[in-house]
Amino acid sequence: MQKLSFKNRIASNYIITTALLIFVVFLVIYSIVKLSVYNHLNTDISKEVENHLNEIEIKNYTFSLIHMEEWEEREHNTVDVNPVFIQFLDKNEKLIEKSPNLKNEKLYFNKKIGNNIFFDTTILGNKIRQIQVPIYQNSQIIGYLMIAMSLEGAALVLQNLSEILIIAYPLILLLLFLIARFIAGRSIKPINSIINTSNSITKDNLISRIPLPLNKDELFVLSKTINSLLDRIESAVEREKQFTSDASHELRTPLTVIKGTLEVLIRKPRNAAEYEDKINFCVNEVNRLNNLVDQLLLLARFENQKQTLKTEKVYLNALFLDIIARYSAAIKLKRITVFTDFSNDFYFDTDSYLFSIVINNLISNAVKYSKVNGDLTILVKEIGSKIECHINDTGIGIPKEDLERVFNPFYRSKSGDHPEIKGTGLGLSIVQRLCSLLSIKINVNSQENIGTKVILSLPKAELK
Repeated sequence: MQKLSFKNRIASNYIITTALLIFVVFLVIYSIVKLSVYNHLNTDISKEVENHLNEIEIKNYTFSLIHMEEWEEREHNTVDVNPVFIQFLDKNEKLIEKSPNLKNEKLYFNKKIGNNIFFDTTILGNKIRQIQVPIYQNSQIIGYLMIAMSLEGAALVLQNLSEILIIAYPLILLLLFLIARFIAGRSIKPINSIINTSNSITKDNLISRIPLPLNKDELFVLSKTINSLLDRIESAVEREKQFTSDASHELRTPLTVIKGTLEVLIRKPRNAAEYEDKINFCVNEVNRLNNLVDQLLLLARFENQKQTLKTEKVYLNALFLDIIARYSAAIKLKRITVFTDFSNDFYFDTDSYLFSIVINNLISNAVKYSKVNGDLTILVKEIGSKIECHINDTGIGIPKEDLERVFNPFYRSKSGDHPEIKGTGLGLSIVQRLCSLLSIKINVNSQENIGTKVILSLPKAELK
C-alpha cells in the first residue's frame, strides 16, 4: 500500500482532529435542541396538570370534575397537531374519566415509574410524553391524574436535525480536507525547494543553496541550517581537493628527482665515488618520501578524530628532555643554545604517543627554523588549574599575514626565500589535529626575523 504524501498526511491528521471536534459539537447541538424541545413539552404538560388539579373537587376521599360538560367540550375531543390526553384514575388505578380524544384507547399507568416523573411511551402507534400525578386528601392518595402530549412534532424536529447533521458531517469534512490540503501545500512549499535544490547538488555542483522563506519560522531555520551544512561540505570538499593536489605534487617531486638521477647515472659508466654519491642522494630522497608518506598516513589516521586514546600519566620534564636529546646533533650543528625552565616535576593524563608527536614536531620546527647561534627556550609552568608549555625560538619567524594559514596542510611561509630548509608543510597541520583530539589549546605568535612562540595549554593539569 502506497503511503500518503507529507501534504496529505498533514491534511489527514488535521481532518481526524477536526472530525472528532465537529462530532462533539454536533452531538452537543443535537443534545441541546432535544433538551430544549423536551423542556418546552414538559412545561406545557405541567401547566395542564396545574389547570386540571384546579378543576376537580375533592369530598369524602373522592374527587370529581367541577364543570364536566365544559371539560368534555374542550379541544381534548379532537386529535389536533399537539393534542393533550387527559385521564383520571381512582386510588386503585381504575379508570374514572378520560378525554374524548382518547376514544377507545387509554393511557397506561406505569407502576415502575415514580409519581410526578415525565416519561415517554406510545398510544395509537404515536409517541407521547406522559406524567402521572397523584391526587391527595389529607396526605392520602385518592386518585391519579394522567396527562400526556404528543411527541410527533418534537420527534420530527429532532429527526430533521439529525438528518441535516448526518448529511452535513461528511460534506464539511471533505471541504475541510481540501482546504487543509491546499493550505498544507502552500505551507510546505519551501520543502519542495529543499528537495529540488538537494537533487541538483552533486560533487561537481556544490554552489546551489536553498532559498530562504520570507517567514522566519521552523522551515526558515531548517533551510538556513541545511545551507550552513552545504557550506561546510563545500569547504571540506575544496580542502580535500586541495590536499589531494598538494599531496600528489609533493609525492611526485621526490619520485621525479630519483628517476632523473638514476637516468643520468646509467647514461655512461661511472666510477665508484660517483655511484656512491648518486645512490646516497637517492637514498636521501627516498627517506624524504618515506617521511612524507608517514605524515600523510598520520593525517589520514586522525582525520575523523575518533581514535581511541590510550590515556596514561606523561611526565613533561622527561618528555621534553628526551626530544631535545633526539635533536642534539642538529642543535650542535647550528650552535643553538637551549634554555629549559622546569620549576617542578609536572605531569598530566593524556595519550603519550600522540602528545610526543606534538612536542616532537614543535621542537623539530624550532630547531629547523632557528638561525645559527640562536636560542631555544622551553618553559613549563602552572597557570591556575592548568599547565602551560612554552616553546620559544629566535628563528626566521612567520609574517603576520601568514599566521592564519600555518596550520593548513602543505603550507610553508616564504619557502622560496629559504630553499636550504627542507620540509613538507604538514608538521603544524598534524599538531593542530592532535591538539584538537587531546583537548589541548595551542597558540602561535611570531614576528618575522625575530622568532616564534608556541604555547600549549594542557587541561586537568596536576602538580606533583
